[in-house]
Amino acid sequence: MGNSKQYTDEFRAEAVKQVIERGFTVVDVASRIGIPKHTLYGWVQAAKKTVRAPDTIAVRCD
Repeated sequence: MGNSKQYTDEFRAEAVKQVIERGFTVVDVASRIGIPKHTLYGWVQAAKKTVRAPDTIAVRCD
């Protein structure tokens, strides 16, 4: 079981940002930063669930 890697929150957030906000593919980002594509895919899916939680209303205050 000693084969799992730990990634910082900042590393994960930046990788997810490149996919969601900048439009890069999961495969492209994963290969550039050297992580398995299924790992990044899981992070992206988790981020999308967090952002699009049901029964949530977004309110913008300027």
